[in-house]
Amino acid sequence: MKTKIGNQNVLYPMPVTVVGAIVNGKINFINIAHVGILSVKTPSQPHLISLGMNKIHYTNAGIKETKTFSVNLMSVNEIIPADYVGLVSGENNDKSQVFETFFGELKTAPIIKNCPLSMECKLYDVYNTPQHDIFIGEVVATYADEKILTDGKVDISKANPLLFDMNTIQYWSLGKVVGKCWSEGKKYPAK
Repeated sequence: MKTKIGNQNVLYPMPVTVVGAIVNGKINFINIAHVGILSVKTPSQPHLISLGMNKIHYTNAGIKETKTFSVNLMSVNEIIPADYVGLVSGENNDKSQVFETFFGELKTAPIIKNCPLSMECKLYDVYNTPQHDIFIGEVVATYADEKILTDGKVDISKANPLLFDMNTIQYWSLGKVVGKCWSEGKKYPAK
């Protein structure tokens, strides 16, 4: 039997990402778990992702100014620096040296070298809610650590992504494969 638990958002766990941007001429990072896929690339539509960021975040101004940012998928191995950049504000703390970085095609979105996956994005649009800026980014380039690739594709088990659960305020790691997408449903009994 189900019990009503209010009107909670329970779409967790989420992958922990660290968003990189240039703010006031300096590299800055912030831990953001509220990241989503809006669309997958087609001939008429680019890859679009969303970042839900509270308006108080220092990084927001940099994204709006440069119109670029990176989204870096963090591994379990990077839990300490990933958590740190979410605990302190770049307004009062220099976070430019927390990670080793490089710049890709856009030249203004700092990308983390030591994380399994990174997306370099240009700002596509901003949707404003009373408390949050919802940044919509077009993925311009994706970078993967060669060690996490199997036959040229991302092997998520090798990426070992760090996961966030808002309900328990805890970080988690990935479990095991339990089935094949677009295949398991074929076993459903016909009526």
